[in-house]
Amino acid sequence: MSNQSGLLRARRFAPLFVTQFLGALNDNVLKNAMVVLLTFQAATWTTLKPELLANLAAGVFILPFFLFSATAGQLADKYDKAALARLVKLLEIAIVLICGAGFWAHSLAVLFLGLFLLGLHSTLFGPVKYAILPQHLKSEELVGGNALIEAGTFVAILLGTLLGGLLAGSGDGTTWITAVGLAIAVGGYLASRAIPVAVPPAPTLAISANPLTETWRNINFARETQTVFLSIMGISWFWLFGALFLAQFPAYTKNVLGGSETAVTLLLATFTFGIGVGSLLCEKLSAKRIELGLVPLGSIGLTVFALDLALASPAVPAPSPLGAIGLLAYDQTWRVLLDLALIGIFGGLFIVPLYALVQQRSNPEHGARIIAANNIMNALFMVVGALAAAGMLAAGLTIPMLFAVAAICNAAVALFIYGLVPEFLLRFIIWMLIHSVYRLRVKELDQVPDDGPAVIVCNHVSFVDALVIMAACKRPIRFVMDHHIFRWPVLNFVFRTSKAIPIASAKEDPAMMEKAFDEVAKALDAGDLIGIFPEGKITADGTINPFRPGITRILARNPVPVVPMALRGLWGSFFSRRDGPAMTRPFRRGVLSRIELVVGAAVPAAEATPERLQAEVATMRRECA
Repeated sequence: MSNQSGLLRARRFAPLFVTQFLGALNDNVLKNAMVVLLTFQAATWTTLKPELLANLAAGVFILPFFLFSATAGQLADKYDKAALARLVKLLEIAIVLICGAGFWAHSLAVLFLGLFLLGLHSTLFGPVKYAILPQHLKSEELVGGNALIEAGTFVAILLGTLLGGLLAGSGDGTTWITAVGLAIAVGGYLASRAIPVAVPPAPTLAISANPLTETWRNINFARETQTVFLSIMGISWFWLFGALFLAQFPAYTKNVLGGSETAVTLLLATFTFGIGVGSLLCEKLSAKRIELGLVPLGSIGLTVFALDLALASPAVPAPSPLGAIGLLAYDQTWRVLLDLALIGIFGGLFIVPLYALVQQRSNPEHGARIIAANNIMNALFMVVGALAAAGMLAAGLTIPMLFAVAAICNAAVALFIYGLVPEFLLRFIIWMLIHSVYRLRVKELDQVPDDGPAVIVCNHVSFVDALVIMAACKRPIRFVMDHHIFRWPVLNFVFRTSKAIPIASAKEDPAMMEKAFDEVAKALDAGDLIGIFPEGKITADGTINPFRPGITRILARNPVPVVPMALRGLWGSFFSRRDGPAMTRPFRRGVLSRIELVVGAAVPAAEATPERLQAEVATMRRECA
């Protein structure tokens, strides 16, 4: 059963999902209705131009993210997040009533106050919804939970935008906007009452009222772990990237495609649908764990299809404004829609693992404040992106050229982040191997301890055994590898990035061998997971070679549990030595052939002799059949 379908029926997630969905829906209903009314009825409300009002409204909505995100993070770390969610939903009901008063009185000041408070509502709820997930979800559920939150948010944005526009255009629009907004807010409050208690991680925290110093403190919390901070940079970049595309849809539809208002909706729906699909795909593609290999895959897709969107854009728009149906008669429209859908899908693959990674690797005591730092950076990036886009368009760039510039910048940002944190590229290489060459099935993976020192032993069938095991395990593994394998370009990157330990035989290089055993001891002292292939070489005939006494020496110095594993299905593959040297016959077995990894119960150090471990591995290898 899908992790996600189970979560939607679980009280520890479903009420939060509904609360978040209705909150995002209401934000966009009220915000878009307000923008539409101000655009088409501005003359009766104010002397300001509609274009100025639309940009001013966007600024008013995003301002609270800068002013109050730091405070919101402190509140979510100090108090029960479920109780905070209910208070925020009560605030939402009051905000709808304020907006209703502004609509009734045709008061621009009251409406902008309501818009500011809507931004405050989103600011306060942001740290709650993301920081509460690690408290209520298991580690293997984080990706599925984040995927549902992201997919739900973008669907709510789409539905809210459409509904807000429809209500604003109805006969008695202001009354209907208020009534619908109030119904959604009350629904959100009722859903929030079912969110389970989330014990605050820092109940004694003293709230600082200074937003500047607290903002800087929150950013420093995020910077404590480089991977977390760079993940926040990646998330913020995605919001800049996505917001830049969304902002151009009206002008792109009218001036490049030659479409009408309904065509704008078609583009928005396609893009949003893609993000939802990509978000939900994450759980399936990541085997229900945080798979960082999807992040580079997502960034590649974003770059490729944003560039193709620039190339696919017609040089001359349709001769007269066409609706969605009319535009679909043009072949080039289908290519544009396909590019938008794929940008959305790869965007979902990019952002969901990053959110889950931030939640998993953040200090729990600072979790909500790190989410607040993320929200601040998101807002900052979107503002900078909007200003940069406006400047480039004013300088004469066309919208397709702007898309191409965004694609090139996306590639540069990705390379910068992956250069600083090679773990992303490492996981991408491993993920591609497992999903493009093999179909991996894993049994009893929970036998590997979640933390603490341990040694993994496994039979040695091929040159990619270590990569397969690394792909299957949730924890990083430091493999002890023959130093010759570090000469291979790709494998050199993989094993050095994963901090593998090179070793040589006593005959070849006794100093390197001693250094390797010392490094293993230090790693185990630090609580790491060590992986070794006790046979000492890849099998030449498919059978298990005798286990050598290196494991005994390791355990004499560090008496830690030993987890036996058995690989099956790799014998006869491209990377094995069946019928001659490895990697000389590409099609020894079919593409996507099934392989298996079976994990046995941990063996205490006192009982983990080479003979006992070899027998365990041999038994599991036979039982795989």
